[in-house]
Amino acid sequence: MGDTVHDTPRFNPYAVLIIGIIGVSTGSIFARLADAPALVTAAYRMGLAALILIPLAAWKAGDELRNLSVHDIKLAMLAGFFLALHFAAWISSLDYTAIANSVVLVNTIPLWVGLFTPLIAKDRIRGSTIISIIVSVIGAAIIGFGDFDTAGKALWGDMLAVCGAVCAAIYLLFGRNLRRKLSLLPYVAICYGSAAIILWLVVLFLNLPVTGYSTQTVAAFWAMALVSQLIGHSSYNWSLKWFSTSLVAVFLLGEPIGGTLLAYIIFDEGLTWLKLIGGLFILSAIYIAASGEK
Repeated sequence: MGDTVHDTPRFNPYAVLIIGIIGVSTGSIFARLADAPALVTAAYRMGLAALILIPLAAWKAGDELRNLSVHDIKLAMLAGFFLALHFAAWISSLDYTAIANSVVLVNTIPLWVGLFTPLIAKDRIRGSTIISIIVSVIGAAIIGFGDFDTAGKALWGDMLAVCGAVCAAIYLLFGRNLRRKLSLLPYVAICYGSAAIILWLVVLFLNLPVTGYSTQTVAAFWAMALVSQLIGHSSYNWSLKWFSTSLVAVFLLGEPIGGTLLAYIIFDEGLTWLKLIGGLFILSAIYIAASGEK
């Protein structure tokens, strides 16, 4: 999905955000189909996406890449660093705390975006944005409330999940700053490439297995790279040129809704009243945030 540095979007930005929700919602489905350590799955997801994007960016946006300032390159690499930390911290949290804890806490991203926006992105925080952030975080909490675990070892996992949320917020805010002046391909090529290098260094440092996986697992790696990352995350990054980071962050909370619905369809996982009510809160937050952008 290309764009230019001009002021008129080629596509409807709301439609692109919805595509982003659908794309990232597949991540949990493909991750379940991948019989590999979670960090290895994340490294392949990011690495394969970067392998596609870097030559594509060199071909389609070579002049822009060559003319990037050192400052912008460093910022894009820093965004990739925080994206890698987001994946590493969030995935690691699942080893120490309940999935519900992790889902609730990592989905506090809009809250951290709201706190850091004046410092990083310089976007104006509207009253509707504050309301949407509060409603979205309540919705995420309701989704995980029934299974929330407060056992002793959960505390470290909870801290890792919060760290994952903070890192995702900073990644989005750096993206917002850069997407105001950079087109999509150069930004995501540098960002995803940097994230891939960091994740692979972690995988190799921990001596995790990187070969010998089944055809299904390899297919899941590719599906995550193509659908969850290149379509899902890149749709969000494209939208950062046209929308505030707070709106994009609230839309990100469509992921647990999409993931829950896909799990219900594909794996026949049950839908509880708490998940449905939490989903309604999140959809309401998305509507409030979108209305405030007009």
